[in-house]
Amino acid sequence: MKLSIIIPVYRVAETLRRCLDSVIGQSYQDWEIVLVNDASPDNSDEICKEYTQKDSRIRYVEFTVNRGLSAARNAGIREASGEYITFIEIGKHTSELQSR
Repeated sequence: MKLSIIIPVYRVAETLRRCLDSVIGQSYQDWEIVLVNDASPDNSDEICKEYTQKDSRIRYVEFTVNRGLSAARNAGIREASGEYITFIEIGKHTSELQSR
């Protein structure tokens, strides 16, 4: 049962690595991550590209203009190939992923 994890990316460079490392480190491994960069002005794009090189289960979609959270989620859904889809919102509470 493959899980698609859609992660909208916008101004999250400070916490993106921690989030991705947390997902990669989980015991359940039948997943894919779809990173959707909503034209983030920070260096999130570099981090996304770095992780797509590290793990073939991570895919990357990049918008050239900011389209908003809903558009990013919908783009992720279109790219998803899993039986189930979930979302991770990176923000002030993402550090809780580390403790799980």
